[in-house]
Amino acid sequence: MNTEQQPLFLSPAFREKIWGGNYIFDHFHLETPSDHTGEAWIISAYPNDESHITAPETFKGMGLEAFYQLHPEYFGEPHPKRFPLLVKILDAKENLSVQVHPGDDYALKHENDLGKTESWYILDAKPDATLVYGHNAKTKEEFDQLIEDGNWDQLLRHVHIKPDDFYYVPSGTIHALEAGTVVLETQQSSDVTYRVYDYDRPDQNGQLRPLHLEQSKAVTTIPNQEPDVKPVVQEFGESQVTTLVEANYFTVMKVDVKEAMILPLPANYYLGTVIKGEGTMMVDEIPYDLGLAQSFILPNQLDRVTFDGEMTLILSHPNFTEKLK
Repeated sequence: MNTEQQPLFLSPAFREKIWGGNYIFDHFHLETPSDHTGEAWIISAYPNDESHITAPETFKGMGLEAFYQLHPEYFGEPHPKRFPLLVKILDAKENLSVQVHPGDDYALKHENDLGKTESWYILDAKPDATLVYGHNAKTKEEFDQLIEDGNWDQLLRHVHIKPDDFYYVPSGTIHALEAGTVVLETQQSSDVTYRVYDYDRPDQNGQLRPLHLEQSKAVTTIPNQEPDVKPVVQEFGESQVTTLVEANYFTVMKVDVKEAMILPLPANYYLGTVIKGEGTMMVDEIPYDLGLAQSFILPNQLDRVTFDGEMTLILSHPNFTEKLK
């Protein structure tokens, strides 16, 4: 098989967080650095937190960013300067800070970075779990005043969640994962985050983490706009593909494999992670074993892939805007 047709398999980078736990180690059996690991960057070309290739052997040990720059043929056209997507597993043992992300225009001007639109697939959640998703202010003046007053109960909108729920979080959306929640996050490849509220809690050094209130006021969408996301289901015999969102920056799909299924691959390339079960992936008549948390990229040269076994995967691919071309 040509190099351009082989899937890339990847190992993650990790981030320790004051709100992190040990779920990523206990459930996904990834070699996390501590029992307060909050994030596994499972498909990442972001500087200093990139995934590394474990197979094929030719590229073993290479960082995804270097591979992306050296092998544009693997990804097709358009080929933005930066690898456009980032996929993480997040373990919110405790509440994350309430935050908001800027769009591209603001981020490029003020942070020399891309904006951050993201999405969450809920992998696990404690009973009666909630998350912050949006706000209740009708005007900018009301929004600013509620922040100045610290009136978080009136400002923040909480929603109840359960495993297998999906949330699309465009830039400008106030949001926060809350305690007892584990998600797979698909997002733009950016790390620009503005904290709105952090529960007045100290970090590991006893210091309060900085807030970014002026930036948050500048980039938050007011009034809140909840996206209209409707999943689309395709049947493949006993198996099923659910398109969870098809938006400006990415498409995210859930693939439930119950029997052998041939999946067409019309986009340039695909990012994949097994979130449940195990099985095989057949690429040009070569089988690859897939287990829990296995992450991979399917290249531009492929027009189909065969999955078999009993497993669930999250697949995504970039959708290119003018700023990313």
